[in-house]
Amino acid sequence: MKLTNHSHQNPTSFLLMGIPGLEASHFWIAFPFCSMYALAVLGNMVVLLVVYSEPVLHQPMYLFLCMLSTIDLVLCTSTVPKLLALFWTKDAEITFGACAAQMFFIHGFSAVESGILLAMAFDCYLAICRPLHYGLLLSPESVGKLGAAAVLRGLGLMTPLTCLLARLRYCSRVVAHSYCEHMAVVKLACAATQPNNIYGITAATLVVGTDSICIAVSYALILRAVLGLSSKEARAKTFGTCGSYLGVILLFYTPGLFSFYTQRFGQHVPRHIHILLADLYLVVPPMLNPIIYGMKTKQIWDGALRLLKWSPAQS
Repeated sequence: MKLTNHSHQNPTSFLLMGIPGLEASHFWIAFPFCSMYALAVLGNMVVLLVVYSEPVLHQPMYLFLCMLSTIDLVLCTSTVPKLLALFWTKDAEITFGACAAQMFFIHGFSAVESGILLAMAFDCYLAICRPLHYGLLLSPESVGKLGAAAVLRGLGLMTPLTCLLARLRYCSRVVAHSYCEHMAVVKLACAATQPNNIYGITAATLVVGTDSICIAVSYALILRAVLGLSSKEARAKTFGTCGSYLGVILLFYTPGLFSFYTQRFGQHVPRHIHILLADLYLVVPPMLNPIIYGMKTKQIWDGALRLLKWSPAQS
């Protein structure tokens, strides 16, 4: 792929490089990504259909789960189809508008998902530590307000980032990434990019820092309450449920933070490893989330079987 430079004129499109150093393997790398994307779409659609079709599941926990599934569908669909086109057909070109939109959806909805995970931790805390106040504090209206707050905060923080990107002038149109990651695009600019750098790292640190601290506090209080339960069986059941939730949270934050800070400070991390992990970050959590919640939640599992016209009694 030829590198094209434009000294003082903004390009109308960019060229995505894919995974530098692994170009010869792009065709084969696409197959596991396609499989994971298909599983992510199928799993999250099943969760949404099950909760929609089962009135008994119209409760805060399952409503938050629907929000999580919707966000996961947005995250993986905003990147994987273009990634597959790049890997299979070498369709590397993406218009400036499409690039900005992809970046907005990826970073914006990642921030929204962080807010939903915080809301789910709060839901778990209330269910275990304040069961008598659960229905009062988490009414359907409260769930809707928490979801709306997560969306407004996430997308609101990412809107200025996209505007800052539009004001830059670019000297190159070759993005050394598989998708339009913010810093990968900013590095193509000719002018000073300090405002982009400062705002990007401040917004990300504020969102992740605040949410992760609140989630940690919630689960510390949950752990204290669980250890105080007299029934060993109840403790084991609660640990199993909360353990799966913590797994989902770690699966979301760990690769995301690694990708974000490596793009800025990890000069010694091989580029192909960084970009491959960044690609996996947008497809592995959406694939595993419905599996983890479905396996741990009997109502979701039974509802999925009924949706497939397969009664548990027949299994």
